[in-house]
Amino acid sequence: MKTAGMICFGILTLATAGAVGQDATRPAPDSKAHVYVYRYKQYMGKGIRPSVYCDEKEVARIQSGRSVVMGLAPGKHSFRSNDKQSQVEVDLKPGQDYYIRVEIATGFWKGHGRLIFVMAEQGAAEFRQMKPVDKDMIKDAEFLVDAPIK
Repeated sequence: MKTAGMICFGILTLATAGAVGQDATRPAPDSKAHVYVYRYKQYMGKGIRPSVYCDEKEVARIQSGRSVVMGLAPGKHSFRSNDKQSQVEVDLKPGQDYYIRVEIATGFWKGHGRLIFVMAEQGAAEFRQMKPVDKDMIKDAEFLVDAPIK
């Protein structure tokens, strides 16, 4: 009986020490997903600044050659621009990066924004060439973060 008690005590001590040591040495995983939204720098349509919406909240207006980064909680989120037909729905995973490009689609009176979901390898390379949007183009900074360019 005494031996069984000593074994239980030893196991409990090792388990507790292992858990404490594990938390102290390993950093907590990033619980947010990063969504990089950008627009190519082009002369045609330069004056058009389409809005970008996340879950029906207007986040920013995207200028030519500019970008924003959103830090969002994992789960399903929808993104769109002025063209409500081109909506992107993504099930975000914690710590993952996602890239969305804004393109200008021609319209009857004027062009409008259309979102394109881009593979991470292509999006990361294209995103590095962009500058952040001007501060006056930000409509709701709730989702925006300063994420490192990868």
